[in-house]
Amino acid sequence: MNILHLDSSPLGTASVSRQITAAAARVLAGRAGGNAVVTYRDLAAEPLAHLGGELLRALRPAPGAPAPESAAVRAELALTEEVLAEFLAADAVVVGAPMYNFSVPTQLKAWIDRIAQAGRTFRYTAAGPEGLAGGKRVVVVSSRGGKLAGTPAEAAMDHQEAYLRAVFGFLGIADVAVIRAEGLGLGGEAREQAIADALAQSGELAASDA
Repeated sequence: MNILHLDSSPLGTASVSRQITAAAARVLAGRAGGNAVVTYRDLAAEPLAHLGGELLRALRPAPGAPAPESAAVRAELALTEEVLAEFLAADAVVVGAPMYNFSVPTQLKAWIDRIAQAGRTFRYTAAGPEGLAGGKRVVVVSSRGGKLAGTPAEAAMDHQEAYLRAVFGFLGIADVAVIRAEGLGLGGEAREQAIADALAQSGELAASDA
């Protein structure tokens, strides 16, 4: 079993999402026994560059366009292939996704922009878009300072979990689970309970596959 473990919080050891992704990855690896191979990528410590015009043109070349001459662009293309290969090889992907201003961290968005590639992870057909990266399991670790789940504000303000479900669904992945730690900004017992609940959800990942 190949497990891709991604963290995107820049808070380091103070990050709740990192604590929970580590627990979730351990549970999935433990379930696979000695057959688990875990690939870890810290998107905050080693951020991917956002798409600029030159790189975007290289990733989506026009017919007959020459190969890029820039060494920097060629290096970015090689890094993109590395990131994409990690994603395609994974049987399970654990994604640390704290909510920042109702969306995902910019570091995670940069990773999504590298793996969402026409002809590689999705394609357009006469019947509409088709995902090409199905058969994987994605576990999203969602951390939030406030509480949105189940409230009227959720539909209007949640561009984090809803966005990630949409992206992975577009890539053909139907098995998307969310481990949620909400109310972290309330502090005290509320914060500790949110973390405990999320860690308990992580421990249930193996049972959910039984």
